[in-house]
Formats: sequence, C-alpha cells, structure tokens
Amino acid sequence: MESQYNLRSPAVKRIMREAQELREPTEEYFAQPLEDNLFEWHFTVRGPPDTEFEGGLYHGRVILPPEYPMKPPSIILLTPNGRFETNKKICLSISGHHPESWQPSWSLRTALLAIIGFMPTHGS
Repeated sequence: MESQYNLRSPAVKRIMREAQELREPTEEYFAQPLEDNLFEWHFTVRGPPDTEFEGGLYHGRVILPPEYPMKPPSIILLTPNGRFETNKKICLSISGHHPESWQPSWSLRTALLAIIGFMPTHGS
C-alpha cells in the first residue's frame, strides 16, 4: 500500500506513524487503516465502564482529509449505540463538524478516546 502514496507528504507520514502506534489493540479500542486506503480507517471502541454502554462494542469509520492533521477527521459510527446517529458524521469538537476547535497535535488515539468519553454524555 505504501508505494501508492507520496511518502514525503506530511499527511502520509503522520498517518503511517499513527498506524504503527495503533497496531496493537488496547482494552478500550482498536483501529487500523483499510488495506487499500490509508485515509480511511475502521475502529472498534468498547463502551465505557459503569455506563449504559459497558460491555458494548461499537464499530465505526474515520475518514482522514488529505490535509490531515491540519484538518480534522470525519467520524462515522456504524453500530447502533443510542448516543450518536449511525451512518452519519458525528458532531464533536474532535471531528470535521468543528474544524475551528481541532488541534493538529491531536491524533486518531485522541479521537477514539474522545468518542468513548462522550458516549455517556447527552447530545444537544
């Protein structure tokens, strides 16, 4: 897959570094890029403990813009979860819905932990 991307691109370098860092799953999440598209990732997060989501596994997609990490990812949850609409881009400060609040120092790990953290909160 690497040969199809410009390895000098800041976005590609960053995404490949994050892919290496996220290679091993944790108790809370697992994420990896598609085999044929470095800019689309699939992830699974575990529902946070001591909440109505505990024990649940929630699958989703992350679409990274070509300008990543200068622009935020779009995040779509695919598993019905009662918090975020399925198959629609979620609206969080770490997502493409709020580019004004995105920080380039944030990563996919940051986004996954934010999803877990926001699950038990009530949306507006």
